[in-house]
Amino acid sequence: MTTSTRNVPSHESPAQAGPIRPQSLRQWLGLVLGITVPLGPPLALHLFSAFSILWAVTGALWRSQRRWARLARPLLALGAVFPFVYLFTLRPRMHRWGATETEAAKPLPGDEATPHPALRVTHAVTINAPVADVWPWLAQIGQREGGFYSYAWLENLAGCEIKNADRIHPEWQQRAVGGAVYLHPALPLTLCIWEPPRALGLEGWGTWVLEALDATHTRLLARSNIPAGAAAWFFAFFIEIPHFIMQRKMLLGIKRRAERMAQQ
Repeated sequence: MTTSTRNVPSHESPAQAGPIRPQSLRQWLGLVLGITVPLGPPLALHLFSAFSILWAVTGALWRSQRRWARLARPLLALGAVFPFVYLFTLRPRMHRWGATETEAAKPLPGDEATPHPALRVTHAVTINAPVADVWPWLAQIGQREGGFYSYAWLENLAGCEIKNADRIHPEWQQRAVGGAVYLHPALPLTLCIWEPPRALGLEGWGTWVLEALDATHTRLLARSNIPAGAAAWFFAFFIEIPHFIMQRKMLLGIKRRAERMAQQ
């Protein structure tokens, strides 16, 4: 099996494959859902928290004696406190869920593309299976291939049209750097790292790395580096919560499938 690095053209680059341009109302609806489903809940949460803080600061919530205000006080108080709990307690844990301090700090393939990230997210899970039983599941990720082993019903609510594979497909095991890996029918990403059976990376998204602990245990790490500027702000406000929820499920999905295969 050939080991590739990055920036090597392949027979199917995203520029050649290209996104599927909406041609019907159903496709347009899928594109709209693909944007609003992941971004809508974080936006609603931020607006609710801002509204709650405003009411708390101005004192309007506490002065009103209307029945709806008395009923809303506990919920709005929670909304006012939530941003601070999230920033100082939940967020740091989300950024390194499952990862040790050493794993979160050490360099991984793909880090060189963003040497000074504004945000670095490292997730990890231990899999009770050898690397050889884990890599095939990782190798076949993609909307057009084996899916992402996450919450397919949420992905499909966003128009992704994903079906998670529950077996290894030999026809999906060969890739080349520069090829397209689809997240959504309208969103191909470039495969920038392909180092079987160790690492797979998607440009602008992140890298997944396998490290053998011993002959029967593997550490699966996921790393995302977000550059400073608008990308970091956009990620922080709209992406990091759904990203954490979906990637955590993805790692656990790979773990479950690989461990099942190792027991066969």
